[in-house]
Amino acid sequence: MKTQWPVLSYEKGKSTYETLQLWTQIVGKIKLATLPWVNHSWHITLHITPSGLTTQNMPHKELNFQIDFDFVSHELKMNTSSGASRKFSLHGLSVSAFYKKIFDDLKSLGIELEIKSIPVEIAEPIDFKSDTVHHTYEENEVIAFHQALLSIQNVFMQFRSEFKGKCSPIHFFWGSFDMALSFFSGRKAPKHPGGVPGLPDWVAEEAYCREVSSSGFWPGSEALPEATFYCYLYPEPKGYKDGEVKPSGAYYHPELREFVLPYAIVQRAENPEGQLLDFLRSTYGIGSGLAKWGEDLWEGTQ
Repeated sequence: MKTQWPVLSYEKGKSTYETLQLWTQIVGKIKLATLPWVNHSWHITLHITPSGLTTQNMPHKELNFQIDFDFVSHELKMNTSSGASRKFSLHGLSVSAFYKKIFDDLKSLGIELEIKSIPVEIAEPIDFKSDTVHHTYEENEVIAFHQALLSIQNVFMQFRSEFKGKCSPIHFFWGSFDMALSFFSGRKAPKHPGGVPGLPDWVAEEAYCREVSSSGFWPGSEALPEATFYCYLYPEPKGYKDGEVKPSGAYYHPELREFVLPYAIVQRAENPEGQLLDFLRSTYGIGSGLAKWGEDLWEGTQ
């Protein structure tokens, strides 16, 4: 149904997205503090649920716990294996208030840990503890964003089922505030140059240590101020940018060095799922063909 693909406006949602990104970074860093390192940073990501975003299970001493953003009731929820729980409303909170509230509630549950309180992948970051600048939570923007994530995830699941090699979960990276899915050829890649704000170079080097085709979605940024799907291949093969991408309206962005497809094109289409699959399949086909990935890795339609 077309109503499952809500209209998204970066202009209207910008302040809410910025606040959510910082809140998810706080929660994501809590996950980072509790789990052993997994290749490509997959252990730190959040996952999309029918009601929002979740950390999934995290261990802490004798307890296990989980943190959930509930975008239906508009609350942050914490549950532990002992049966104890806490929750608080997401309305009316600055980043600093959110930071204090979550750590006070965790402490009351017997969970005491520390995180680095500086945001990552953001230019001119403000320490979480002192950030009163970001405090916007517009319900309508959050509901639309969450519904879009659910609809997109369903299409990405179909796309993921067609690839037979090593691939990532469909997950949400809180640093860059995007939903992503990555396929791997199995070959080593050249050393990544790093240079991501607030991120040690070794993290990017490890994340891109294997040849990878990544597809994803983000709600917009200053560099590209509209909700957008993307696909890139690292390392980028010669001729990649000249590939014939589908559907009409998709294009190669020379500054981002990615194929992009405006979300609005998909949202307005008679068959949104088909439009998005055309983009995902065609970009994979361009990259895998030029980079000579094994034909046995793909069993879908192109």
